[in-house]
Amino acid sequence: MTALAGATPSGAAAPLPAALPQLGPARPPGLLTPAQAADALAGALLAGLDPESCPQRTSVPTPGGELLLMPAASGAYAGVKIAGVAPGNPGRGLPRITGSYLLLDGPTLRPVALLDGEALTALRTPAVSALALRYLAPAGRPLRLVLFGSGPQAYGHLEAVLGVRELAGAVIVARDADRAGQLAAYARTLGVPARTGTAGDVAGADLVVCCTTAREPLFDGRLVSDGAVVVAVGSHEPDARETDTALVRRAAVYVESRAAALREAGDLLVPEAEGAIGPGHISGTLADLVTGRIPVGGRPSCPQLFKSVGMAWEDLAVAVAWFEAAGRNSAT
Repeated sequence: MTALAGATPSGAAAPLPAALPQLGPARPPGLLTPAQAADALAGALLAGLDPESCPQRTSVPTPGGELLLMPAASGAYAGVKIAGVAPGNPGRGLPRITGSYLLLDGPTLRPVALLDGEALTALRTPAVSALALRYLAPAGRPLRLVLFGSGPQAYGHLEAVLGVRELAGAVIVARDADRAGQLAAYARTLGVPARTGTAGDVAGADLVVCCTTAREPLFDGRLVSDGAVVVAVGSHEPDARETDTALVRRAAVYVESRAAALREAGDLLVPEAEGAIGPGHISGTLADLVTGRIPVGGRPSCPQLFKSVGMAWEDLAVAVAWFEAAGRNSAT
C-alpha cells in the first residue's frame, strides 16, 4: 500500500509523544467530520493505495460473539484495530461493537496513539458511504432517503449523507418503533422532514441506506426504482445480507475491493451461490470512482448498489486523520 495523507516525502519518522495519547470514546464536536474523514479516504486512494492488496480481516469466534483483527500499513503510519462484535451487548446496555485502535509510527512501529475502536468505526463506516455517494448519488436536487436502522451507524449515516447531498425528506425503518421515532425526531432537528415508515417506502426513494444487523433482506428489491442508489453496510459475513437477489441482479454493483467483497459480502455471495449472478457482476470499486476510471453517476438505467464490508486501510486512513486533527486542535 502507498503512503496515506500525512506521510513525509522522505518517509522520516514523526516525533513521538512523551505519553501515548488516548482519543475517544467520543470525538469532540467539529474535530473530524464525516466529510473530512471521506476526504482522508479519497486522499489515500488518489495517492495510489490499492485496496486489493489490503490484509484480510482475521476473525476469531468467542463465547460472546466475534473478535476481529484488522492491520494495515502505509508510509508514515501503521495500525491495527482489535474489535469485538458482541450481539448480546445491546441487551446489556452496552455497545454491540467494542475495541481499540493502536496507531503506530510507520518507520519505527512505535505506538503514537490509542483510539477508541467503537468511535473510529462509527466515523469510518459512514465516511466510506459518503465517499461512494459523492460519485453515485444524483446531484442537483434534494433526495428522498429511506434509512434502515436506528443505532449509532444509522445516526452516523444520516449526518454523512447530509454532508454530501441535500435531503427532501427521510423515512426511518427499524424494528424498534420507539428508536425509529427518536431518529426521525433527530433528523428533524437537522432540518430534514422525517417520519417512520415501512420497507415498502423504498419504492419512492432516491437513496436507500441499510445499516442494520439483519441477516436476511430488508425489502423487496423489485420496488427500487432505476437510478436510485442503495448503500448496504451492515454485514461482512458470507451468509448475511441486507439486500435481496432481485436487487443485486438488476443493479450496477460497486464495492471497496473485489477480493474483499467476493470473500465477505453475503449480499453478493448468496445471489452468486443461487446462480443469479457471476463473480464478474461487480461494475467497479471505490477506487475506480475516486480516480475517474469509471463515470460518475453510475448507470441511469438501473439501481446503483454500493456494498461495503469495512476494510483495514479505511480504519488507518481515518485514524491518521483523527490523530492529526487532534494534534492540530491541541496546538491551537
